[in-house]
Amino acid sequence: MTTSRFPTLFISHGAPNLVLHNTQAKLFLESYGKQLGRPKAILVASAHFETRAPVVSADAHPEMIYDFGGFEPELYQMVYPAPGAPDVAHRAVALLGAAGITATEVAHRGYDHGTWVPLKLLYPDADIPVVQVAIQTAAGAAHHIAMGKALAPLRDEGVLIIGSGSLTHNLGEFFRGGYKADSAAPEWVKDFATWVEERVTRGEIDEIAHYRQRAPFARENHPSEDHFLPLPFAFAAAGAGATGKRVHSSHEFGVLMMDAYAFA
Repeated sequence: MTTSRFPTLFISHGAPNLVLHNTQAKLFLESYGKQLGRPKAILVASAHFETRAPVVSADAHPEMIYDFGGFEPELYQMVYPAPGAPDVAHRAVALLGAAGITATEVAHRGYDHGTWVPLKLLYPDADIPVVQVAIQTAAGAAHHIAMGKALAPLRDEGVLIIGSGSLTHNLGEFFRGGYKADSAAPEWVKDFATWVEERVTRGEIDEIAHYRQRAPFARENHPSEDHFLPLPFAFAAAGAGATGKRVHSSHEFGVLMMDAYAFA
């Protein structure tokens, strides 16, 4: 039996209440899961799972993490009861080790909203095993490219690899700027998004590795790198010579780009 080979994805997961409001990004995710089909398992690198050294979750039955405050009460009642994937976690640790990246398995790591929010829209039945990989924000883009490259063989084993973050993520500007839900995106936000699309479409992963120095307004759009690093991770996980395609573009509250990419 042939195993399906999925593209790798970068998804902008937005605020936790993405699941409640019929935004363009929500409607996209609800339809895109049907297009992708059903993988054997899902591996997610979430911006909200940060550790000093590489870690892979190995729980058989992960719990929920409500890592946010001040949102609608119904969010704190939502569950995503997908099973864990200890076998995929073990395989991921081995692949990272073979590439010279020491990683460990960890238990008792639940699904944070960078994982369960987009998956609840992509695969609402919650019946596909999920494993999570931590990011190391201080290590930068090149480190996450190396991690993604090491895990690329999982694509040949029916695993859907997702980087979950946000194409732009300046929350300070969001709170200071008085933006409304339908505010236009400023030029400095659009310029960054355009630069990323051009480099990804051309397969220029080295440019993405150095985005901090080369992209216009990189620091303005990402004062911290945590929400961008899942993109170079997913790009590299597609394998050597991969290119990306922007499969969705929208923005919310002016400065929050909700773009999504598929890499193959």
